[in-house]
Amino acid sequence: MVRKFLYLSVLLSVFWIGFSNVAVASGDEDDKTGFIMHHVKDSHEWHFATFGHTHVTLPLPVIIYSSDRGLEIYKSSQFQNPETHLFGEDYAHNGYFIDEHDHLQSVDGRSFVDLSITKNVAMLFIVLAVVLWIILSAASHYKKSPGTAPKGAASFIEPIVVFVRDEIALPNIGHHKYKNFTPYLLTIFFFIWFGNLLGLFPGAANLTGNIAVTAVLAIFTLFVTNLNGNKDYWKHIFATPGVPKALLPILVPVEILGAFITKPAALMIRLFVAITAGHIVILSFIGLIFVFESYAVGLASTIMVVFINVIELLVATIQAYVFTLFSAMYIGQAVAEHEHH
Repeated sequence: MVRKFLYLSVLLSVFWIGFSNVAVASGDEDDKTGFIMHHVKDSHEWHFATFGHTHVTLPLPVIIYSSDRGLEIYKSSQFQNPETHLFGEDYAHNGYFIDEHDHLQSVDGRSFVDLSITKNVAMLFIVLAVVLWIILSAASHYKKSPGTAPKGAASFIEPIVVFVRDEIALPNIGHHKYKNFTPYLLTIFFFIWFGNLLGLFPGAANLTGNIAVTAVLAIFTLFVTNLNGNKDYWKHIFATPGVPKALLPILVPVEILGAFITKPAALMIRLFVAITAGHIVILSFIGLIFVFESYAVGLASTIMVVFINVIELLVATIQAYVFTLFSAMYIGQAVAEHEHH
């Protein structure tokens, strides 16, 4: 398995260097590392590579709803300079334009709702499709051949399902409740894991490095935890047993802050920072090649990119595990039965 990861990492590094090479070479000579944020941020187009003056991009749907004009659908390429593929107010189309921060704006200040399929949204659909395909393939095997040894996708999925159930859900939630929450924990584990892994491919979107995505995942855990909290859980928040009443005005706000803000914020920020930082580090080493324009630096950067890619493969799994583990811990605290003497 380690050898396969190493081979994959080398291939990824070669692709990254190839794509970044043509992108930087054709870009602004004074900004040889500007491609880093371009790859990390969300966008209304999916950019893969630039060869000279030829841009390999996938235009994405720009979907706009306004009360006066209803639903409107365009291609993102209609808001670009056809030669440079730059967005801006100079390339407005039908009263709308995409600004330098890749935000959709109206020329006349009209109110509207942006429902566009951006790069991260498209990547979200791809991750969901991959997860569904693998899970349904495994389920189909068990349905057709119950009681037999797993094959194909089932042989890949079963050990992970057993691990999440026995090593995350059961010890942290308890024997009486873990079955109720194992499907949720498996869902967030596979979604985050596949999102992390697919995000390492050249030209892929930084899905799990988008704070909006990690915020929604954290909010899911927040709702699952607090909606299933029992009376002991809420009692520990609003009237902590064994604490002098004089300290409750201090302790209760701290407990409320932890239950509704601190815990979900920790889940959100940890995943966002870990994934985004990894992408930036890889792209920074690639950028050094074009900053110094040295064969020695190029060789050293290539070795570091391969090394960081191997680490990122591990981080992709670790971050999925950590998010799922902490979610299970928070849920376990909410549903646990306490004995007070």
